[in-house]
Amino acid sequence: MTLSAAQCAQYDTDGFVRMPSLLSDAEVSILRDEVGRLATIEDECVFREGTDGTPKTVFRMHESDGATASVPFRALSLTPRVLGAARQALKDDALYIHHTKLNMKGAVEGSVWPWHQDFGSWYLDGIAKPHMTTLMVMLDDATEVGGCLYFLPGSHKRGRIAPRWDDTTAYKFWALPPSDVRQALADHGDPIPITGKAGDAVIFDCNLMHASSHNLSAQDRWQMYYCFNRVANRPRDVENPRPDYVRSKNWQPIEIGPDRIDDPSLSPAAE
Repeated sequence: MTLSAAQCAQYDTDGFVRMPSLLSDAEVSILRDEVGRLATIEDECVFREGTDGTPKTVFRMHESDGATASVPFRALSLTPRVLGAARQALKDDALYIHHTKLNMKGAVEGSVWPWHQDFGSWYLDGIAKPHMTTLMVMLDDATEVGGCLYFLPGSHKRGRIAPRWDDTTAYKFWALPPSDVRQALADHGDPIPITGKAGDAVIFDCNLMHASSHNLSAQDRWQMYYCFNRVANRPRDVENPRPDYVRSKNWQPIEIGPDRIDDPSLSPAAE
Protein backbone atom coordinates (compact mmCIF):
# COMPACT_ATOMS: atom_id res chain seq x y z
CA MET A 1 0.00 0.00 0.00
CA THR A 2 1.40 3.38 -1.04
CA LEU A 3 -1.01 5.66 0.81
CA SER A 4 -1.89 5.11 4.46
CA ALA A 5 -5.48 5.00 5.68
CA ALA A 6 -5.02 8.52 7.07
CA GLN A 7 -3.73 9.79 3.73
CA CYS A 8 -6.66 8.23 1.87
CA ALA A 9 -9.04 9.96 4.28
CA GLN A 10 -7.23 13.25 3.76
CA TYR A 11 -7.46 12.83 0.00
CA ASP A 12 -11.23 12.41 0.25
CA THR A 13 -11.57 15.42 2.58
CA ASP A 14 -9.11 17.93 1.11
CA GLY A 15 -8.90 16.66 -2.47
CA PHE A 16 -5.15 16.08 -2.29
CA VAL A 17 -2.39 14.52 -0.24
CA ARG A 18 1.35 15.19 -0.23
CA MET A 19 3.85 12.39 -0.86
CA PRO A 20 7.27 13.58 0.38
CA SER A 21 10.46 12.06 -1.07
CA LEU A 22 8.67 9.89 -3.62
CA LEU A 23 11.84 9.90 -5.73
CA SER A 24 15.47 9.55 -4.71
CA ASP A 25 18.07 12.15 -5.71
CA ALA A 26 19.46 9.66 -8.24
CA GLU A 27 16.03 9.20 -9.83
CA VAL A 28 15.48 12.95 -10.01
CA SER A 29 18.83 13.26 -11.79
CA ILE A 30 17.84 10.60 -14.36
CA LEU A 31 14.57 12.37 -15.08
CA ARG A 32 16.15 15.82 -15.31
CA ASP A 33 18.63 14.49 -17.87
CA GLU A 34 15.68 13.10 -19.81
CA VAL A 35 13.97 16.51 -19.68
CA GLY A 36 17.05 17.98 -21.33
CA ARG A 37 16.58 15.57 -24.24
CA LEU A 38 12.84 16.15 -24.53
CA ALA A 39 13.30 19.93 -24.55
CA THR A 40 15.17 19.74 -27.86
CA ILE A 41 12.36 17.95 -29.72
CA GLU A 42 10.31 19.82 -32.31
CA ASP A 43 6.87 18.21 -32.33
CA GLU A 44 3.20 19.03 -31.79
CA CYS A 45 3.56 17.56 -28.29
CA VAL A 46 6.00 20.33 -27.29
CA PHE A 47 4.69 23.84 -26.56
CA ARG A 48 7.05 26.80 -26.17
CA GLU A 49 6.93 30.34 -24.81
CA GLY A 50 9.20 33.30 -24.03
CA THR A 51 11.58 35.30 -26.16
CA ASP A 52 13.80 32.32 -26.88
CA GLY A 53 11.11 29.68 -27.39
CA THR A 54 11.68 27.98 -24.06
CA PRO A 55 9.63 24.76 -23.74
CA LYS A 56 6.58 25.29 -21.51
CA THR A 57 4.82 21.94 -21.73
CA VAL A 58 5.74 18.53 -23.14
CA PHE A 59 3.07 15.85 -23.55
CA ARG A 60 2.86 12.07 -24.05
CA MET A 61 5.95 10.66 -22.41
CA HIS A 62 4.22 7.53 -21.05
CA GLU A 63 3.70 5.65 -24.33
CA SER A 64 6.32 3.53 -26.09
CA ASP A 65 5.87 5.27 -29.44
CA GLY A 66 5.92 8.87 -30.65
CA ALA A 67 8.48 11.66 -30.67
CA THR A 68 8.26 12.31 -26.92
CA ALA A 69 8.20 8.67 -25.76
CA SER A 70 10.42 8.32 -22.69
CA VAL A 71 11.62 5.14 -21.02
CA PRO A 72 12.19 6.61 -17.52
CA PHE A 73 8.99 8.66 -17.45
CA ARG A 74 7.00 5.67 -18.68
CA ALA A 75 8.64 3.40 -16.13
CA LEU A 76 7.79 5.82 -13.31
CA SER A 77 4.10 5.75 -14.30
CA LEU A 78 4.02 1.98 -13.70
CA THR A 79 5.80 1.87 -10.36
CA PRO A 80 3.89 0.82 -7.23
CA ARG A 81 4.62 4.30 -5.85
CA VAL A 82 2.72 6.04 -8.65
CA LEU A 83 0.20 3.60 -10.14
CA GLY A 84 -0.44 2.10 -6.72
CA ALA A 85 -1.33 5.51 -5.27
CA ALA A 86 -3.63 6.26 -8.22
CA ARG A 87 -5.44 2.96 -7.72
CA GLN A 88 -5.99 3.81 -4.05
CA ALA A 89 -7.21 7.33 -4.80
CA LEU A 90 -9.68 6.10 -7.44
CA LYS A 91 -10.57 2.91 -5.57
CA ASP A 92 -10.14 0.91 -8.77
CA ASP A 93 -7.34 -1.28 -10.16
CA ALA A 94 -8.39 -0.95 -13.82
CA LEU A 95 -6.84 2.39 -14.78
CA TYR A 96 -5.32 3.93 -17.90
CA ILE A 97 -3.42 7.19 -18.42
CA HIS A 98 -5.52 9.95 -19.95
CA HIS A 99 -2.36 11.97 -20.57
CA THR A 100 1.03 12.87 -19.19
CA LYS A 101 2.60 16.30 -19.28
CA LEU A 102 5.79 17.98 -18.17
CA ASN A 103 5.29 21.61 -17.15
CA MET A 104 8.54 23.52 -17.51
CA LYS A 105 8.03 26.94 -15.93
CA GLY A 106 11.19 28.70 -17.03
CA ALA A 107 13.10 31.08 -14.79
CA VAL A 108 11.89 34.71 -14.99
CA GLU A 109 9.69 34.13 -18.08
CA GLY A 110 7.61 31.14 -16.94
CA SER A 111 4.00 32.28 -17.10
CA VAL A 112 0.88 31.74 -15.02
CA TRP A 113 -1.72 28.98 -15.08
CA PRO A 114 -5.07 30.57 -14.09
CA TRP A 115 -7.47 28.95 -11.63
CA HIS A 116 -8.99 25.84 -13.13
CA GLN A 117 -10.24 22.30 -12.53
CA ASP A 118 -8.76 19.54 -14.66
CA PHE A 119 -12.19 17.98 -15.09
CA GLY A 120 -13.36 21.25 -16.63
CA SER A 121 -11.75 20.21 -19.91
CA TRP A 122 -11.74 16.45 -19.38
CA TYR A 123 -15.55 16.45 -19.28
CA LEU A 124 -15.45 18.10 -22.71
CA ASP A 125 -13.24 15.21 -23.83
CA GLY A 126 -16.29 12.98 -23.38
CA ILE A 127 -15.48 11.70 -19.89
CA ALA A 128 -18.74 11.46 -17.99
CA LYS A 129 -17.68 11.20 -14.34
CA PRO A 130 -14.95 12.87 -12.23
CA HIS A 131 -13.35 9.54 -11.37
CA MET A 132 -9.87 10.83 -12.25
CA THR A 133 -6.74 11.79 -10.38
CA THR A 134 -3.38 13.37 -11.10
CA LEU A 135 -0.05 12.61 -9.49
CA MET A 136 2.50 15.42 -9.77
CA VAL A 137 6.22 14.90 -9.17
CA MET A 138 8.57 17.82 -8.51
CA LEU A 139 11.80 17.75 -10.51
CA ASP A 140 12.97 21.05 -8.99
CA ASP A 141 12.43 22.58 -5.58
CA ALA A 142 9.00 24.23 -5.71
CA THR A 143 8.82 27.66 -4.06
CA GLU A 144 6.24 30.40 -3.90
CA VAL A 145 8.49 32.89 -5.71
CA GLY A 146 9.18 30.22 -8.31
CA GLY A 147 5.52 29.83 -9.25
CA CYS A 148 4.48 26.76 -7.25
CA LEU A 149 1.00 25.28 -7.47
CA TYR A 150 -1.75 26.54 -5.17
CA PHE A 151 -4.62 24.27 -4.11
CA LEU A 152 -7.94 25.27 -2.58
CA PRO A 153 -8.58 22.45 -0.07
CA GLY A 154 -12.04 20.94 -0.21
CA SER A 155 -12.99 22.75 -3.42
CA HIS A 156 -13.33 19.43 -5.27
CA LYS A 157 -16.60 18.91 -3.38
CA ARG A 158 -18.16 21.78 -5.33
CA GLY A 159 -18.22 19.51 -8.38
CA ARG A 160 -17.40 20.62 -11.88
CA ILE A 161 -17.85 24.34 -12.56
CA ALA A 162 -18.55 25.31 -16.17
CA PRO A 163 -15.27 26.80 -17.42
CA ARG A 164 -14.52 29.60 -19.87
CA TRP A 165 -11.98 29.52 -22.69
CA ASP A 166 -8.77 31.35 -21.73
CA ASP A 167 -6.42 32.38 -24.53
CA THR A 168 -4.18 34.65 -22.46
CA THR A 169 -1.52 32.02 -21.75
CA ALA A 170 1.02 30.25 -23.97
CA TYR A 171 -1.02 27.05 -23.75
CA LYS A 172 -4.70 27.92 -24.28
CA PHE A 173 -7.15 26.05 -22.08
CA TRP A 174 -10.42 26.08 -20.11
CA ALA A 175 -10.14 28.17 -16.92
CA LEU A 176 -12.61 29.01 -14.16
CA PRO A 177 -14.70 32.20 -14.32
CA PRO A 178 -13.37 34.78 -11.80
CA SER A 179 -16.75 35.09 -10.07
CA ASP A 180 -16.74 31.36 -9.24
CA VAL A 181 -13.16 31.58 -7.97
CA ARG A 182 -14.00 34.51 -5.68
CA GLN A 183 -16.95 32.62 -4.22
CA ALA A 184 -14.88 29.48 -3.68
CA LEU A 185 -12.14 31.48 -1.95
CA ALA A 186 -14.75 33.03 0.32
CA ASP A 187 -16.15 29.60 1.15
CA HIS A 188 -12.94 27.60 1.54
CA GLY A 189 -10.39 30.12 2.82
CA ASP A 190 -6.86 30.81 1.67
CA PRO A 191 -5.26 28.57 -0.97
CA ILE A 192 -2.37 26.34 0.08
CA PRO A 193 1.05 26.66 -1.64
CA ILE A 194 2.36 23.28 -2.76
CA THR A 195 6.04 23.82 -2.04
CA GLY A 196 8.62 21.10 -1.62
CA LYS A 197 11.92 19.57 -2.62
CA ALA A 198 12.82 17.88 -5.89
CA GLY A 199 11.51 14.32 -5.59
CA ASP A 200 8.43 15.26 -3.56
CA ALA A 201 5.01 14.53 -5.03
CA VAL A 202 1.32 15.23 -4.53
CA ILE A 203 -1.79 13.45 -5.77
CA PHE A 204 -5.00 15.43 -6.31
CA ASP A 205 -8.62 15.12 -7.38
CA CYS A 206 -9.66 16.19 -10.87
CA ASN A 207 -12.17 18.73 -9.52
CA LEU A 208 -9.75 20.36 -7.07
CA MET A 209 -9.34 24.05 -7.92
CA HIS A 210 -5.70 24.97 -8.53
CA ALA A 211 -3.50 27.58 -10.16
CA SER A 212 0.09 28.78 -10.30
CA SER A 213 1.70 32.18 -10.65
CA HIS A 214 4.53 33.63 -12.72
CA ASN A 215 8.02 32.28 -11.99
CA LEU A 216 9.78 35.33 -10.55
CA SER A 217 12.89 33.40 -9.57
CA ALA A 218 16.18 32.67 -11.32
CA GLN A 219 15.48 28.93 -11.19
CA ASP A 220 13.36 26.80 -13.52
CA ARG A 221 10.36 24.96 -12.05
CA TRP A 222 9.89 21.56 -13.68
CA GLN A 223 7.01 19.30 -12.67
CA MET A 224 5.73 16.04 -14.13
CA TYR A 225 2.00 15.16 -14.17
CA TYR A 226 0.43 11.71 -14.58
CA CYS A 227 -3.34 11.90 -15.18
CA PHE A 228 -5.20 8.66 -14.47
CA ASN A 229 -8.76 7.59 -15.31
CA ARG A 230 -10.81 4.49 -14.66
CA VAL A 231 -11.07 2.28 -17.73
CA ALA A 232 -14.82 2.12 -17.14
CA ASN A 233 -14.91 5.94 -17.36
CA ARG A 234 -13.13 6.23 -20.71
CA PRO A 235 -14.28 8.98 -23.10
CA ARG A 236 -17.37 8.63 -25.20
CA ASP A 237 -17.21 9.90 -28.78
CA VAL A 238 -17.33 13.68 -29.18
CA GLU A 239 -17.18 15.98 -32.18
CA ASN A 240 -13.72 17.32 -33.00
CA PRO A 241 -11.89 15.44 -30.24
CA ARG A 242 -8.62 16.83 -28.93
CA PRO A 243 -5.39 15.17 -30.12
CA ASP A 244 -4.24 11.86 -28.69
CA TYR A 245 -1.49 13.51 -26.67
CA VAL A 246 -4.08 15.13 -24.38
CA ARG A 247 -6.96 12.66 -24.85
CA SER A 248 -5.49 9.19 -25.02
CA LYS A 249 -7.19 6.51 -27.06
CA ASN A 250 -5.16 3.77 -25.39
CA TRP A 251 -7.71 2.55 -22.84
CA GLN A 252 -6.08 -0.76 -21.97
CA PRO A 253 -5.66 -1.16 -18.20
CA ILE A 254 -2.07 -0.68 -17.12
CA GLU A 255 -0.33 -3.04 -14.73
CA ILE A 256 2.11 -2.28 -11.95
CA GLY A 257 5.71 -2.85 -13.02
CA PRO A 258 9.10 -2.86 -11.29
CA ASP A 259 9.80 -0.18 -8.69
CA ARG A 260 12.54 1.38 -10.80
CA ILE A 261 12.67 3.96 -13.58
CA ASP A 262 15.54 2.57 -15.64
CA ASP A 263 13.86 -0.71 -16.62
CA PRO A 264 15.26 -1.66 -20.07
CA SER A 265 12.25 -3.88 -20.82
CA LEU A 266 10.19 -0.71 -21.28
CA SER A 267 12.27 0.65 -24.13
CA PRO A 268 10.73 0.60 -27.64
CA ALA A 269 13.61 -1.56 -28.86
CA ALA A 270 12.74 -4.22 -26.30
CA GLU A 271 9.20 -4.44 -27.58
